[in-house]
Amino acid sequence: MELAKASKLFLVNAAWRTTGARAAGRSLIEGLGSPDENVRMIAGTFLSRAGKQALPLIREAVRKGQHTAQTLTILGDLGNLTDEPIIRRYVADADPEVAKSARYALELLHTRMQSASTPEAD
Repeated sequence: MELAKASKLFLVNAAWRTTGARAAGRSLIEGLGSPDENVRMIAGTFLSRAGKQALPLIREAVRKGQHTAQTLTILGDLGNLTDEPIIRRYVADADPEVAKSARYALELLHTRMQSASTPEAD
């Protein structure tokens, strides 16, 4: 694992979560493109755990085509039904990994929406 890059992600995540500095959040987006799988996983985990705070960055990254397969999956996990048209545009993408991620993101999105609308049993 690239220890220096992983350590940097921990620092920028702390800065982003406490200050909301978009530059720090964008560093996490960049981490999704690391050649090191562990660095990608750390970046994705931080973004997913940030929840709604990450949505503007994730939506921006999808729009810009940054690490699209990864950002689509996170968008499906965090987003809401208003994000469905954005995700759906990638279902037939020429890149099979992006298309697969888009389909998975739609499944995540719909599962989350169903869970949110289903009352829990006592």
